[in-house]
Amino acid sequence: MSSGQPLGRATLGLVTFTPSTTESSQSRLDHLSWPFRTERLTIRRCTTGDLDPLWKYRGLPEVSRWTSWHPADRQDWNRYQGEPARMARTLVFEHDGAIAGDLMLMVHDGWAQREAAARAHGTQAELGWALDPTFGGRGLATEAVRELIRISFEELGLRRVSAGAFADNERSVRVMERVGMRREAYKVKESFHRDLGWLDGIEYALLADEWGTTA
Repeated sequence: MSSGQPLGRATLGLVTFTPSTTESSQSRLDHLSWPFRTERLTIRRCTTGDLDPLWKYRGLPEVSRWTSWHPADRQDWNRYQGEPARMARTLVFEHDGAIAGDLMLMVHDGWAQREAAARAHGTQAELGWALDPTFGGRGLATEAVRELIRISFEELGLRRVSAGAFADNERSVRVMERVGMRREAYKVKESFHRDLGWLDGIEYALLADEWGTTA
């Protein structure tokens, strides 16, 4: 993988922690007016027609190095990524009309004591991202993740977003820091990498009331 493309361990819903979810990401995202545009990007919902274009870079070993799985082949990718629940929380971002990468926005409940659970319903989101190596080194992933955070807070009204990565995944860590997320946890030798063995894990987050000071 060339320099500049971040890959979060949480990419496309492959999260290390799955909170209770009582409302699907799809139902929340369906109410938004897609697509959203930034200075250089168009961000939209993922469709089945995107599976093959995504596979062209998702199937590369240098891309799957830091993600939670490496698809065995195109059929494996299409079968897994094509699951309705996974498609519902997947977005793609385009640059000059071409898919440059993909994003995950998975809305979930915040943790709460049982009698207060309704107040934490659908208040948070887990974020993930991946970038086609041919688009590396231009800051496109940072731009996409920054807009993903804006969508989470300003369009969906969420109170908190988070993301995680292997600590060795320096490019992904840099993106989280560039968009203003703060480090909340550093876990020593807590995640097993298919090639590198036990590695440290790192988690970042941001609250809605912090967003205005970092945007």
